[in-house]
Amino acid sequence: MSKKVAAGNHRSRLNAQPRLHQSAREIQKYGTVTHALPLDLEEPVRLEMTENLNQLLADTMTLRDLYKKSHWQVAGPTFYQLHLLFDKHYNEQAEIVDTIAERIQLLGGLSIAMAADVAETTKIVRPPRGREEVPVQISRLIDAHQVIIGECRVLAERADKLGDDGTNDLVISDVLRTNELQVWFISEHLVNMPLVEAVDEEEDAA
Repeated sequence: MSKKVAAGNHRSRLNAQPRLHQSAREIQKYGTVTHALPLDLEEPVRLEMTENLNQLLADTMTLRDLYKKSHWQVAGPTFYQLHLLFDKHYNEQAEIVDTIAERIQLLGGLSIAMAADVAETTKIVRPPRGREEVPVQISRLIDAHQVIIGECRVLAERADKLGDDGTNDLVISDVLRTNELQVWFISEHLVNMPLVEAVDEEEDAA
């Protein structure tokens, strides 16, 4: 068939009607990597890194959403401060989510994406649907940060050993440092300090 005839046949199939309800087989299976980019990283390395990054991604997405739940449901005398702080941390975690997902795609893998898949994968304990007291909300957030910080240290060391400098830098510079800073900010809200009147040392000793 000539190029002219082929082009004509293609044009004849074009029209303005949307083609709805389409389906087809997956073009890449989850848990695999492609060979598209010349990254100088062997397939076994990229497979291991994408698997570990997807775990980190699932936990980061869970922490992100835990911050939004806390933002919506926080109550009490520190409502205003925590309402704003939780939303700030949510936005920062949302940026991390995108950064991790793009790294996975860059390595030729597939990023976990849907809520059900995240729920099946995350290591962070699921909170109840109802509202909890502020100290419990913060404790949950700290526990979630601890999971991610631990994963970061292991993954950064492993990436360094395997020569994946890009993943090592991302995990330390973007994920670990942000989580360390956030956990410091919210931990200070669990320090039992007087708000109006200082405690007299002599009275406290008595």
